Amino acid sequence: MNGRDIWSNRTAFVLASIGSAIGLGNLWRFPYVCYEFGGGAFLFAYLICLVVAGIPLLMLEFALGKRMDQAAPGAFAAIHSRLEWFGWFAVGVGFIICSYYSAIMSYCVNYFGFSFSLAWGEDPTHFFEREVLDQTNDASQPWQLGSFRWQIFVGLLISWAMILFCVWKGAKTVGKVVWITVLGPWALLLLFVIRGVTLKGAAEGLAFYFTPQWEVLWNFNPSPGEIGAHGLWLAAISQVFFSLTVGFGVMIAYGSFMDDKTCIVRNSWIIGLGDALTAIVGGMAVFGALGHKALVTGKPLQEVVSSGPGLTFATYPEIINGLPYPVFFGILFFLMLSLLAIDSAFSLVEALSTAVRDKFGFSHQKANIIVAVCGLFFGLPYMFGVGIHWLDIVDHFMNFVGLSIVVLGTCLIVGWYKRPSEMRQFINEKSKGQIGVWWDIRIKYFIPAAILYMLGFEIYERVDGPYGEFHSRSQELLFGWGVLLFILVVGLVLAALRKRLPTNPPPS
Repeated sequence: MNGRDIWSNRTAFVLASIGSAIGLGNLWRFPYVCYEFGGGAFLFAYLICLVVAGIPLLMLEFALGKRMDQAAPGAFAAIHSRLEWFGWFAVGVGFIICSYYSAIMSYCVNYFGFSFSLAWGEDPTHFFEREVLDQTNDASQPWQLGSFRWQIFVGLLISWAMILFCVWKGAKTVGKVVWITVLGPWALLLLFVIRGVTLKGAAEGLAFYFTPQWEVLWNFNPSPGEIGAHGLWLAAISQVFFSLTVGFGVMIAYGSFMDDKTCIVRNSWIIGLGDALTAIVGGMAVFGALGHKALVTGKPLQEVVSSGPGLTFATYPEIINGLPYPVFFGILFFLMLSLLAIDSAFSLVEALSTAVRDKFGFSHQKANIIVAVCGLFFGLPYMFGVGIHWLDIVDHFMNFVGLSIVVLGTCLIVGWYKRPSEMRQFINEKSKGQIGVWWDIRIKYFIPAAILYMLGFEIYERVDGPYGEFHSRSQELLFGWGVLLFILVVGLVLAALRKRLPTNPPPS
């Protein structure tokens, strides 16, 4: 070991890892992606991707961090000194996600305050007002930013203060905080599930949620308006990566804090299945409530709400308004979201903060403050009226492209340069349960082939037309491809700095 912190106990490690996995991705992102991609069909694809790709990759990232005793940049530099930039790219993707994640946390904070008096009113969508943008592809047209939302900015400051508190002393602080931020939301979630599934009309929503449309899973030539299999499977595997925080560098950093007695295989299954169970159970509450809303409004379930990043905040308050004791349920719901948001946010900060400490030798506090100030700055665009639209673009590109590139690169590096059998042997040495050669096959062949196919289709889609409801090529180039290029350049610069990470081969 190089003197870095380790988890106070194995339970703290499992809770912290589950907390990183179980976050807003389960109750904010999972429901709207599931709703957008056909309910049961998406759920089936999600579970397949979890078992085939998500959990094996979780094992891989824990093993990388433990064996190299470094955060992501140092771990890849230990494999080869010229790969340090790739580790920075990984934590960079996570950092950009954290910058908009903190904006979503701000909405949680604001709506928690609104809950005490139902201040969102009869039409909660006004808080997500989007100014009309230029809908042409002419980048010379001025953008209409909308007003700066000071209320959301104050929530952003509060959010970053909470994140800093949670990571102030690294693993020591995180190991204590997770007892509240992981176990508390589960208790509240069960209340919402019981309420959601007992609402009138809930059966229709649950049927949509649990009944797959099997033809969608292999519909590779969809008609206009239909859900295509390409988009469905890419959405499912991206959601697995996002929810498990695979591809962010988070689990590599957490793996570097593990002691020698922590079982990588068993804990990876516990964390992966715990994350999936939370998403599935949370979905029951959500789709039960959507079924109720469909009954009340008389609309088909597929048309009862608009999907997208704003679904939780622009639609669920409407559902809460229609529940008995709306103030009580509103307070509980947004308290639950706030606690869930903290877990994933501070894990993303910890991944980059650990990398900065390893690179420059900074203290926990100095590294955390640097990351927090940068995160606050990069969160400012989402404070404008059009911010939720920009957030949608960044979220799409970071997950569908950024995370896919990181996971693809990790599999190629370990599978074709490092040799997966070596890593599998190390995992088995650190585990009571054993994994076999099928793990090697997935890392070396199956996962890279699947990601290459789906990533290629996503790039084809973006060449064919810009992403987003405004169909603005300039917006896509800046907040999509531009942000990815920015992360790459910063990663190359950090890797080229003179003070390099230790690259001595790890002990066998």
